[in-house]
This record gives sequence, structure tokens and C-alpha cells, in this order.
Amino acid sequence: MTIGFIGLGLIGGSLAKTIRRVRPEIRLIAYNRTASVLGDAMRDGVIDQQCFEITPAFRECDIIFVCVPVITMHGILKSLTSFLKPGAVITDVGSTKCDIHELVRKLGIEDHFIGGHPMAGSEKTGYQNSTDRMIENAWYILTPGSEVPISVISDFSEFISSLGAMPLIMTAEEHDYVTAAVSHVPHVISASLVNMVKDLDGKEEFMRTIAAGGFRDITRISSSSPNMWQEICLANSENICIVLDRYIRRLTDFRFAIRNLNGERLLEYFSECKEYRDSFAADSAGPINKDHRIYMDIADEAGAIAKIAGILASDGISIRNIGIVHNREFEQGVLRVEFYDGKSGKRAARLLSKKGYHIYED
Repeated sequence: MTIGFIGLGLIGGSLAKTIRRVRPEIRLIAYNRTASVLGDAMRDGVIDQQCFEITPAFRECDIIFVCVPVITMHGILKSLTSFLKPGAVITDVGSTKCDIHELVRKLGIEDHFIGGHPMAGSEKTGYQNSTDRMIENAWYILTPGSEVPISVISDFSEFISSLGAMPLIMTAEEHDYVTAAVSHVPHVISASLVNMVKDLDGKEEFMRTIAAGGFRDITRISSSSPNMWQEICLANSENICIVLDRYIRRLTDFRFAIRNLNGERLLEYFSECKEYRDSFAADSAGPINKDHRIYMDIADEAGAIAKIAGILASDGISIRNIGIVHNREFEQGVLRVEFYDGKSGKRAARLLSKKGYHIYED
């Protein structure tokens, strides 16, 4: 089996690294606009062949992942139409789908195209930030073209599942409406919150200094690529505006209750949202459960974190991420440790508790 990549950025690089880890027998070839990235991927052993342009080498591919911005998609897909073998699948990783499907129809390759959107990522960009675990336990939305055979859709869905992701099939229209609500509008809200605080903060910058866990968590995504989010908002403007209108009405309701000191209504609002949000964590599947973390208190002394890492390593427990919690308004414990799965998190909590550490489980 041969798989091709057009673009080895954060998502393309992560997919390629995941395939190399999970399915090492698959041959990977790639084209990337920046040649140095191809060199890095070759040195890392991620790809088997680098292409400095879209060449007939892609005619060998059973699957081609197109991982480029929407703005460059037309030229890429047009070039690939000359190098598609019978039965080959072209897929993308974009955050909007209706526009891409329309382009695919115009190019006459709808029978080859299965739209893809891994619901995973980072505020960071580029191959250097890609990992072979990024799509693990994440929803991976698939939007097949209407002319793609059911057997091909089934095979591709199984392939995505084999990489550790959870495939979910939708129409392009369903995808764009759903992601407007759970992804695109949250980015707009995050950006507006950051800009609001920037405008309100005084010369002492007290707001910036004490920005707490809640504010940091809800605005983390504002560090994502401005160009990418400009493209997404323009490509999915109708759905985003529909959802934004609903959100603005919600905000107006909140403001009215606060202005009129309607404590009963406010309690109803907050109770309703807590019940719904808590139901996310209760679900055994989905990206909400992707982070398994514990918090703990540690002494402020040299080597304290290294000691904890050593204890966990001695028991074969891998750490996904570790960091100091500088503001504990919404979080317990000064050290946050994240794991790849819940089982590892529970083992770590038990082990560290036996060593005398005070553990707060998330």
C-alpha cells in the first residue's frame, strides 16, 4: 500500500507519523511547499520518498491526503486529477466541507473524494509540532462524495479507525453546521474575549497579569493561525452567522438576568449548562476524554519534577504533558500531569499517593 501526502504541516505531519508508527509496512511519499520539511521527514524516517513537485509518483498512491489551506486546494486538486489510479481515494483535513465538495464536483473527481476532518490539533503549527498521537481517540469526521462506492467508504473508515481515531460519517452540510457551533464560533468568541480584555486592561496590565485558569483555557485557541481562521470564517460564513445570532441572544438573556438581579434565572442558566457540560465527560468516547490528568502539590525545590518523572518511569507510566499551574483559581495542585489514557492516570495517582504526594484527580 502506498499513501501520498500533499502538505506536512501540523495535521499532515501528525497523520504521517501516526501511519508510520501504526502501519510501518505502508510506503509514504510526500510533497511539501517548503523543501526543508521534506528533509526533516526523511531524516525522521516518516516518509520513504520526497517529491519537490506533484509528479507521476502520486499515480502509485492508494490514498492521498491533501493537507493544505483551502485557498490553495483548487490548484492542488486540479494537478492531482492527472495522477489518480482507479479506486484511489483523495481526502482532505479541512475545517469546512461544502466548499471543497463543490470544487471536487467541478473537477469531476467526486467518485474519488472522501472529505476528512480530524477533530484534533493545537494552537501551534508546522511539522515541528506534529506528533504521532494527535488523532488518538479523537473524532475523525468523514464526508464521502455521493459517487464513492459504499465498500470504499467502509474500507477508508476502517483505515482511519486503525490509526486510533474514531470515524464519524456526515454529509458536508451537516459537518459545516455542526463545526460552526462546536469549533468555529468558539474561536470567534475566544478571539473577541482576548481583544475585549486587551481593550479594557489599564497601563498596569493587571488583567493580563492575573488571567486565571478559566480565561487561559477558553482563550488558548486564540493563538491559532490567524490566516487559517480568516479562511474558515469566510468559507463557512452562513453557518457561523446563524450560530452567532443564537449565541448573541443567549448573551442578551444573561445580561438581562444580571442587570435585573434575577438570581433564580441565573441559577437556572448555570445549572442547565453544568448538567449538559458534565454529560460530555460522562461519555466514554470523544475528544473531551482525551486528557487524563492529575494535579498534585510539590515542594518548590530543585529536582522535584524530575523525581516525580522518575517514579512514574520506573513503573512504565508515560507522561503526555507536565506543567506548573501558576494560577490556581480553577485548578487544584501546583503541578499538572497529563497521561495518554485513564488507566495510566489512575496508576500514577495510586503510585504517587503511596510515595506521600497529595493527589487531586481531575
